[in-house]
Amino acid sequence: MKIGNLEIEVPIIQGGMAIRASMSRLAGAVAREGGIGLIAGSAIGMDELKSEIIKAKEYMGEKAGAIGVNVMVAVSNFEEAVNASIDAGAELIVCGAGFSKGVFKIGKERNVPIFPIVSSVKGAKLSERLGATAIVVEGGNAGGHLGTDLDSWDIVKDIVEAVNIPVFGAGGVIEPEDAKRMLDLGAVGVQMGTRFIATNECEVSDEFKEMYVKAKKGEVVEIASSAGLPANAIVSPFVDRLLAGTQEKPTKCNQCLKKCNHTFCVNEKLVEGHEGNFEDGIYFAGKDVWKIKDIISVKEVFNRFKPVFEGR
Repeated sequence: MKIGNLEIEVPIIQGGMAIRASMSRLAGAVAREGGIGLIAGSAIGMDELKSEIIKAKEYMGEKAGAIGVNVMVAVSNFEEAVNASIDAGAELIVCGAGFSKGVFKIGKERNVPIFPIVSSVKGAKLSERLGATAIVVEGGNAGGHLGTDLDSWDIVKDIVEAVNIPVFGAGGVIEPEDAKRMLDLGAVGVQMGTRFIATNECEVSDEFKEMYVKAKKGEVVEIASSAGLPANAIVSPFVDRLLAGTQEKPTKCNQCLKKCNHTFCVNEKLVEGHEGNFEDGIYFAGKDVWKIKDIISVKEVFNRFKPVFEGR
């Protein structure tokens, strides 16, 4: 499949999950199978980011897919991270958790495709007008930071019909039949984050992965992130305290976000979650995480999903 100047074999984007959940090993494995592997470029140093991109491209081996970087628009060093990613060889930039007009100028000047994450027809049409190569349409059933209360199934079709660029559907894609449902709505492919956490190659702790496998239906709730956006997370002691209003506020801040309400440090809590700190960590996940029953290889994920795209 050709999208802009990208050639990919399988139209699956692996969601860019910060902090350090989506790094070179996972992104490289996804690209090796013919998909788009994304490194999460938010809240990490520029040297580390560049190193991870280079390692991912080496791990990918012979070109089958592509390596890109996801950067949250909400982070303080957004444009610096975008430029550093391109300097290191990122083949596309995916950006969400806010909207940036400036990133399209960077993409045009440096001949790198920009895939914004949007949740409305208005955002999709604006992205197309500004020069997006493709868009990721994400619903309120996705993991992490959200841009709408509506599920992906309720918005993808309308957005597909409103634009003339490729659309990838995100939110609720856990099993092959979910991907088929997205394609039936008119999407050319899918973005999956939650499913890729529960893979051997994902570099979060085993405890984090087990949270996904053990999660039951209804155990993902919406919280208010300190980034000023709603977000979906698995119920945990930290989430319970946050919802009850008993979570202590941080005493220090490293100014990682453009705007922060200082209710908690999302950077710190994500890291604690990824390291397996059940008591104090946060576990972002899509609402359908309960469908995940196993921790498998990236290759096995692609083996399960590839038949959905054949003949399309």
